[in-house]
Amino acid sequence: MTEMTHEVASSGTGVDRVILGGRVLTMDVNASSSWQGVLVRGDRIIKLMTRDDASRYETAEIIDLGDATIMPGFVDVHAHSEVVCRTAYKTVDCRAPECGTIKSVQEALAAAERDLDDGEWLVGQANLFFDRKLEEGRLPTREELDAVSTTRPIALRAGGHITVLNSKGLEVAGIDRNYKAPEKSITGPPEVVRDAEGNPTGVVKEMDSLLPLPSPNSTQLREAIREGLRKYFTEYGVTTIGEISETIDGLECMNDLAEAGELPTSMRIYLWSPGTLESLDRVKNWRDHIRLTASERDIRIQGLKLFSDGGFSAKSAAVNCCYVGHPGFSGNIAFDRYFLKRAFLMTQEAGLQMAVHANGDRAQEWLCKMTIKSGGSPKGRTRMRIEHAGNLLPDRRTADLWAEAGIIPVPQPVFLYTFGEYFPDYLGDYGAIGRFPFRSLLDQGWRLSGSSDVWIGSERSATNPFFGIWCCVKRQTYAGNFIDKHEAVTLDEALRMHTIDAAYVMGEEDEKGSITPGKVADIIAVPCDPHAVDIDVLRDLKPDFVMARGRVLIRR
Repeated sequence: MTEMTHEVASSGTGVDRVILGGRVLTMDVNASSSWQGVLVRGDRIIKLMTRDDASRYETAEIIDLGDATIMPGFVDVHAHSEVVCRTAYKTVDCRAPECGTIKSVQEALAAAERDLDDGEWLVGQANLFFDRKLEEGRLPTREELDAVSTTRPIALRAGGHITVLNSKGLEVAGIDRNYKAPEKSITGPPEVVRDAEGNPTGVVKEMDSLLPLPSPNSTQLREAIREGLRKYFTEYGVTTIGEISETIDGLECMNDLAEAGELPTSMRIYLWSPGTLESLDRVKNWRDHIRLTASERDIRIQGLKLFSDGGFSAKSAAVNCCYVGHPGFSGNIAFDRYFLKRAFLMTQEAGLQMAVHANGDRAQEWLCKMTIKSGGSPKGRTRMRIEHAGNLLPDRRTADLWAEAGIIPVPQPVFLYTFGEYFPDYLGDYGAIGRFPFRSLLDQGWRLSGSSDVWIGSERSATNPFFGIWCCVKRQTYAGNFIDKHEAVTLDEALRMHTIDAAYVMGEEDEKGSITPGKVADIIAVPCDPHAVDIDVLRDLKPDFVMARGRVLIRR
């Protein structure tokens, strides 16, 4: 049974608590390996100790976890937590392998359709690269969604970059043969896929933000976030999230949860523009548009998130080759150098960190060259991030540009499982080179992090950092194959990628990511030593104890 509590953590005084286990993994390479306990006072770690030391603290509360292994809380530096929390609201789970055929997708949608009011949207959540994961090897068609209903709009969202609409969905969205997609959306260049006669097939790319999909009200959203953060993050030991924001309402719900002592994770917010806020000026003056009253310990505006290209599944990532079947096309850069320079200067003036989505190597190289022309990225908390750099690196000279520009690469190990084996399907031989080359990058001196990038359509295990750690060590794909096993990292390196090295990405390595005196008391415990179990046990490992900012949230 899981016990949830809402302790009020003091800022420096209060009852001492001693947390005891079988071993403490501090994530500090210079620390002793002989510790079995941690002394916590308020929301801070005071010291490490042995079990024998604990007897000296007669007035302390003793939390004895037996042989459990004590670790720092995980840091997920790139997540869309509000998006995944929203999937609890009128979204049907159609993900493979449970829905492994088009017929089973239709059945899941039809079962949920009966519970909706007339005219309501029926929205399904499908995996990234859904066409590769269905038995038929393709997406459902508009006609196959029409077989579920022709009177209500249906949207099957395959990971956030591709959506399939039925005929009613196309009609409600105003998409017909004369429809002209806008030049930009918040995730990349929109596209309506058409048949040989010019009629929409039902497949749309990078258009989810443009569709009139249902949205929860503020009360529903607050409850979804409260429950979702615990279900998808706290349960897996995540105590800090680098949140790629979705809506102002969502951020204010997080603020209100923090004020009520119900926000389980520290939130470091990246304002998505255009998205959460429509312009750079609004981001710079975010206090005029977003109500945040809680302590920065709980929630803080960390930076700005931009999209420089799209996704591989939509063939809109900007790469240095042509897409298979599309001669002469290699994706597009989403904005010009003048916009980037303006964003770069604005974030530095405002003390914000810029995080730029760049899936493709061409987009990464362009960003680095423009950053170099601007004088290079600053150090510290505002050092520029390139999201997804390190997932696909066909030319190692791209990493040289990262270094010259002074940026932080932010890869996602979970994507090795999710779609790592599909790169060649889209990019040919070019896509088989440099997939998640973590061993090589670590050996070159790079400090890598792991993160979930959880969004609609993510794999069910995506928010469990131990799943990401398993991906780093085993390098097994969705289909059970293996990618470049020589690029595997050690377990200790993978653990650091999800703790202290992840904290470094957001300039918080002095506060989070290791069990060190003076740091915030973000502490978890797992029932076994990760070093002593079979590698496949790691992917499903969960903590039995979670303390965040000195508050015990889970104790099984």
